[in-house]
Amino acid sequence: MLSKKEKELLESVWGQLTPAAEYIGADALLRMFTAFPGSKTYFSHLDISPGSDHLFTHGKKIVQAIAEGAQNISRLTETLASLQTLHAYLLRIDPSNFKHFSQCMLVALAVHMGEDFTEVLHAAMDKFLSAFAAVLAEKYR
Repeated sequence: MLSKKEKELLESVWGQLTPAAEYIGADALLRMFTAFPGSKTYFSHLDISPGSDHLFTHGKKIVQAIAEGAQNISRLTETLASLQTLHAYLLRIDPSNFKHFSQCMLVALAVHMGEDFTEVLHAAMDKFLSAFAAVLAEKYR
C-alpha cells in the first residue's frame, strides 16, 4: 500500500499540520456537510454552523485522530480500535461518510497547504485517508 518514503512523508506532514487541526478539520467537515448534506444528521445535537465552537472542536478531534494514525500507520487497526467501536456501535455512523470525509479532507489540505500539497503528497495522502476510512468501516462487516 504505502511505501516507506510515503509513510515518512505522511508522518512529517501530519506533525506539521496538528497546530492548525481545528481549522483544517472544520473546513473538511463544512465541505462534507455541503457536498453530502445527509452527513449532517449525525450532528443534529451540535451547532455545526460555520465558525461554531462545536465545528472547530470536532474538526480538531478528527485531525488529531488522523495524525495519530499517521504516526502509527503500520498499526492502524490497533490505533483506531476504539474509534471503530465508537462509530460502528455507539454512534452508528453510515460508513460511506468516512469516504466522503476523506475526499473533503483532501480538498481542505490542498487549500490549507497550497503549493506544498504536491502531487506526491496528494497521492500518499489519498492512499492513507482511504486506508483510514476502510479501517474505521471494518466493524461494519
